[in-house]
Formats: sequence, structure tokens, C-alpha cells
Amino acid sequence: MSNDNEPKNVKLTVSNKMNRTDILLRSQKLTRHIPVTRWLSLGKLTTMLEKHRMLYVKPDKGSMGIGVIRVEKTRYGFQYQKDTRIYRFETLASLHRSLQKFTDKKPYLVQQGIRVLKHEGRVYDFRVMVQRNSSKEWECTGTAARVAHPEKIVSNGSQGGTIYAPMDLLGPVCGTAAARRLLRRMDELALLTAKKLSEDYPHLNELGLDIAIDRKLKPWILEVNTRPDPCPFTKLDDTKIIDRIVKYAKGYGRHYKLNCMKAKKAP
Repeated sequence: MSNDNEPKNVKLTVSNKMNRTDILLRSQKLTRHIPVTRWLSLGKLTTMLEKHRMLYVKPDKGSMGIGVIRVEKTRYGFQYQKDTRIYRFETLASLHRSLQKFTDKKPYLVQQGIRVLKHEGRVYDFRVMVQRNSSKEWECTGTAARVAHPEKIVSNGSQGGTIYAPMDLLGPVCGTAAARRLLRRMDELALLTAKKLSEDYPHLNELGLDIAIDRKLKPWILEVNTRPDPCPFTKLDDTKIIDRIVKYAKGYGRHYKLNCMKAKKAP
């Protein structure tokens, strides 16, 4: 979809979210797990909001949840939330004009909003780490659940999220057996993603997938990070996970700085 109202002077590389999305959409097995994603414009906001009622606007290049905005159609008009502030408008055109204060400086995307599971009223998703092992094969090395700060729309630890063991959240929702099946399915999607992206970018050694589960227990790939932050895994009780991630990273020459002060450990 990268030619659909693509902004001028966008050089597509592995660091572009739209480019990564287009590559993954070549896979029939992945397509149904990827939210509709388009270049931001008033036209796309209009058609997508009419269909989905809730959208996320995010920079084409970016990380740590910085710059992510949630747009919603409400009974009284339209609104968007950025960080902890909510802005309300009578018309979508006025909302779009306000958005341009943040989005005119660099290319932005608009993505179908997913009604994800919540914990104590806070949205959450999962960070799945996939890395090249000593045999240069892709391997899933850890999964952490990330619960958003109660006043924010993103779950990133860098934005004040709280880190849980995945089973602690999924188990009460769907039972132990179904939760384990979901975690295996997330691993399958992560491995498919790594293999698909590395066809175009064979130099890739690690990825961090943000995967959300909707209310029907369907997994969605919200984002794929090519320089994933391992900090969430330092907050898990199972220290073998972060030890394995660090070990594999050293094998391909990456050394992490594990000064993880912003993410919170689950109580």
C-alpha cells in the first residue's frame, strides 16, 4: 500500500513501518493478523473512521510509543488522545487540522484500531522477542505482557507501562490451556514475520513484535521493531529469559544497556 497517497521524498527502508507492513502483507498467513494501515490523510481518516470508529495515528519512523495518537468517532463528534490529553471536535476536518500540528513535520500512518483486552481497565499487549540463535536460525526467545499506564493509550514500558508474565493476564481470561495455545500462536506469527522480513533484509538479527489480542482472542500484529528494547524482559521473575536474549544478542554483536527505570514490574 506504500503507493497509496505516499508522501513525497519517503525513502523506503526496513526502518519504515509502512514498508515493513507491505512486506508482511505478501504473506497470506500473516495478512489476516495485520490491521489496515494507510498513509495519513483527511480522506483516509474519513473512510477508515467510518468503518472502524477507532484508529491509531503513528509516525512512519518512530519507537517507544512516541507520537502515537488515538482517534475516535463519538456520539458527539470526534476526539483524539495524545499522551494523557484528550482533544474534542465537532467535525473531522477540524480534528485533522489540529492533528497537522503534530503530523506535518514527518510522514504519519493511520491504522485500524483494535479493541484489545484490558487489565483493570488498562489496555495491554505483548512484546515477543525473536532472534537469530547460534545456528543463525530464527528463534522466539521471550514474551512479556505490557499493561498501559492508566492515563495513556500505549503500553510501552518507556511510557510508564507495567510488565507482567503473559500467563498472569491470559490465564484468567481464557484458561490455562487456551492461553498456552495463544502464546504458541504468537510465537508462530513472530517466526513467520522474521522469515518474511529477512527475505528482503537478510542482515536482520532480531525483531520485537507488538502483538495484541482482541476480545474474540484473535492476535494482531500492531508493530514490528527492528531495534527492540529488551527492558521489558528485565522485569520478569524468570531471569532465564533476559539471560537468553542477552546471550543471543552478543552472538550477533549487539550489547544492550539494561538501565530500565521507566517500565514497572507487576505487583
